[in-house]
Amino acid sequence: MTEKTAPFLVLLAAILWGTTGTVQTLAPSTAHPVVIGAVRLLVGGIPLLLIVLLQGKLRLKNWPLKETLLASLSMACYQPLFFSAVTMTGVAIGTVIAIGSAPVLSGIIEWVFMKKSPAKVWWYSTILSIIGCLMIFINKESVTVDPYGIVMALGAGLSFAVYALVSGKLVETQSSVAIVGVVFTISALILSPLLVIFDMSWITEGRGIAVSFHLGIIATGLAYFLFARGLIYVPSSTAVTLSLAEPLTAALLGVFFIGEDLALTSWLGIGFLLVGIGMLILYSRSSSRDVARDRAISL
Repeated sequence: MTEKTAPFLVLLAAILWGTTGTVQTLAPSTAHPVVIGAVRLLVGGIPLLLIVLLQGKLRLKNWPLKETLLASLSMACYQPLFFSAVTMTGVAIGTVIAIGSAPVLSGIIEWVFMKKSPAKVWWYSTILSIIGCLMIFINKESVTVDPYGIVMALGAGLSFAVYALVSGKLVETQSSVAIVGVVFTISALILSPLLVIFDMSWITEGRGIAVSFHLGIIATGLAYFLFARGLIYVPSSTAVTLSLAEPLTAALLGVFFIGEDLALTSWLGIGFLLVGIGMLILYSRSSSRDVARDRAISL
């Protein structure tokens, strides 16, 4: 992987995440959204941790415990908050608020706590992308305004922003697959009591197995591995904005696989979102060339 391909890894991760809301709707009716989040972590994290252990790549010496615990708590909070928000407000609104708020919250956290102000192009692309997200789902007939659902979606956005920032620190010293395996296994253990409280019989059904496999292996294990790899070269605030490709994917899945119709405003929103993401990718590639040039000069 190089600096040039890193943004595309983040983008691919976001595309995989974009399938979660749609796939959740295919789960058996008895599957509670909180339990779906816990199962997602179990199925996605534990296999990666086993792979790391079998390969002997888990090096616990000097492992950053505080950052790992914070990342695990953030992801443990994100799962029930996101899936509950989607259930209460609908896939479209829950996804837009959760993922749309994350870039702004990430930029604020970097600015306040890390004394790091995002570049101007980040602000332009983030604003353009968020406007695009809102335009995609501006169909008033499909909007469910549930105050509790909106609060949960904002909480999910904050959890994701914190996870991205902390993961950006973890990838500086640890391998991506080890980080995802350890963090998601700990997150699954945090949420494991929920598996006893709620009904789990749905997971033995055909649809339950298929949904659990996709959410865990594809949309969690693989997606967050790609995201962590991308964070090696992509700033966390930029990575979170690139993650706005998630609601874009959800919208396009609705059109091409579920048969939903999008108004002209929604298609314009898709255009704005693509332009915003494209701006960030071009800026990331330009920054990479500048870094490489500076290194060559210093040598």
